[in-house]
Amino acid sequence: MTAILEVSQLCKTYRKARHPAVDHLSFTVDEGAIYAFVGPNGAGKTTTIRIIATLLRPSSGEVRVGGCRVDAERQTVRRLLGLIPDEFGLYGEMLVREYLEFFAGCYGVDPGKRATMVNDLLELVGLAHRRDDAVQTLSRGMRQRLGVARALVHDPALIVADEPAAGLDPRARVELREIFRALQEMGKTIFLSSHVLRELDDVATHVGIVEQGRLVASGTVDDIRTRLRPHRRVRVAFLGPADNAQAWLTQHPQVIEVEVAPAASRNGGSPALLVTLQGGEEAVAQLLAELIRAGFAVLAYTEEQDTLESLFMSLTQGIVT
Repeated sequence: MTAILEVSQLCKTYRKARHPAVDHLSFTVDEGAIYAFVGPNGAGKTTTIRIIATLLRPSSGEVRVGGCRVDAERQTVRRLLGLIPDEFGLYGEMLVREYLEFFAGCYGVDPGKRATMVNDLLELVGLAHRRDDAVQTLSRGMRQRLGVARALVHDPALIVADEPAAGLDPRARVELREIFRALQEMGKTIFLSSHVLRELDDVATHVGIVEQGRLVASGTVDDIRTRLRPHRRVRVAFLGPADNAQAWLTQHPQVIEVEVAPAASRNGGSPALLVTLQGGEEAVAQLLAELIRAGFAVLAYTEEQDTLESLFMSLTQGIVT
């Protein structure tokens, strides 16, 4: 894979600050990834994004976008990325299509291609039916979607989004996630900052966790899950009492631990066990087959996955400075 974003030993210190906002941060983002950059408020996420977007100069270290240094090749970098801040400054009296046409002109898009490009972008973000409405008449969620379209007018390779779902209602958040998935399918790379981890669970391919300006972990979501929990864990619900199954599982050579699942999370009230076992996917499948052969009435069998939220809680300390 080719890296579209490379951050190496990045530092940023503000005057009179007790600690660096960004402290020797290093990571890479490969083309086609949706990289979730997560951390608590004050972790250095927005500072890092401003440096990547050429809006802030680093104290030291290096950042490259598409191989170009953000501090030395600013104009080239700006054409390679599209920035989606948490809130856009919009020109309310413009029509929606006029707004996108204006920014297309700012980026030097061929006048003969602008109309088609604007129509395609409005279709992508679900605003084609509002193309002739004033921007100021749009809802908060629609304005954010229009902002996404604006960030795409020059066809950037990297999309950088800083808390893009902030202030959106649940439906607007879901719609925004679907737009990000569509962009990834189009070959775009997305660097997505957020502290609302539940919003990223089903969209992120990679994650970088930061705390106090330092990188705590970086990699694919599955790699980090495996690093934290090397063994598999499955939830098994039974039709009828689970006592005999629990005793049988305890004696299984690949089973490490058997716990009774909390009552609140049992499947429809049926008895359920949490089983930790050695091995990979084959071991998970084999255990199910052996349970059935042993005569146990298995009602549900699902592998437990750590969420981004649980990964974050496992890797960070919650230190306030």
